[in-house]
Amino acid sequence: MSTILGFDFGEVRIGVAMGSTELGIAHPLETIAFEENDKKFARIEALIREWQPSALVVGLPAYLNGQEHEISRLARKFANRLTGRFNLPVHLVDERLSSAGATQALNEVGVRGRKQKTALDQVAAMQILQSYFDGVGVITE
Repeated sequence: MSTILGFDFGEVRIGVAMGSTELGIAHPLETIAFEENDKKFARIEALIREWQPSALVVGLPAYLNGQEHEISRLARKFANRLTGRFNLPVHLVDERLSSAGATQALNEVGVRGRKQKTALDQVAAMQILQSYFDGVGVITE
């Protein structure tokens, strides 16, 4: 059994989720909301020390037609930085509609409007990681 950390990358906030390969179930963990990259990566390093993951998963955003855009490029850059800094395998997962799915999931449990802001990114990360566990949308390059 090993732990995997999943990330929903954003320029302002990064959602984080965790799950174990044994159960194959992802759980929201936290939202990292620092402006400075050094602080973001310091928090990620602390999470990696705490959870000792065997791999990391990063959501790769794209337009509905699959075409990548600027945030896609930044998410790939983030994934490459994770690889370089932490020497762990990093897997990319198609994250189209993960934020919409996270919004719907939060609505279903009664978390609406502004109350969603603090949880939205980590629930999106959970959905990205769950897609990885389910073998859906994993990008092989």
